[in-house]
Amino acid sequence: MMRMTLLAFVALLVAPVAAQSPDLSLRPGDVLRMRIFLEPDLSGEYPVNEQGVVTLPRLGDLAIVGWPPDSIRPRLTRMYSEFLRDPVVEVTLLRRVAIYGAVLKPGLYPVDPTMTVQDALALAGGASSDGKRDHVELLRGDRRIDTDLSLGSTLAQLRLQSGDQLYVPQRSWLSRNTWLVGSFIGATATIIAVVLR
Repeated sequence: MMRMTLLAFVALLVAPVAAQSPDLSLRPGDVLRMRIFLEPDLSGEYPVNEQGVVTLPRLGDLAIVGWPPDSIRPRLTRMYSEFLRDPVVEVTLLRRVAIYGAVLKPGLYPVDPTMTVQDALALAGGASSDGKRDHVELLRGDRRIDTDLSLGSTLAQLRLQSGDQLYVPQRSWLSRNTWLVGSFIGATATIIAVVLR
């Protein structure tokens, strides 16, 4: 009976960790934005290097990649309390997202979860003249994620993960070249009118 109770207790302790999606944790290339109240020298944006380590003032190198996202702020608060009296630490995890397709400056960008899709596209210069300005696709790995992806949606609502891609498709050839189609129709009508005279 005692063994069942102990196993149930261990399962309860492990369940929250297992429920954490590994995709929500920081990955190399992501950025940790940290603000410590009344400590501007300790505040800033700190990238996670390719080994999964972030270098923070006074704390040095921390292997942060395995930490559950909701544990980062309390852990840093505890660590900084060794140097500061009652530190107030604010942490924002900036996800590394590829923004590409018909945008002016495609590339990898660190994005804040409070940003909208439109804000994220603005980082890449917005949709190009031949891009679908009102259509964006969310790609994860090699599959398209079906979600309500309006330009006003926040990235947190989309449960955006590091490594996701925001893709702006190109408008169709016909919609990009309406002037050419109109010119062709006009020229054809003129030729027909001349021939039928």
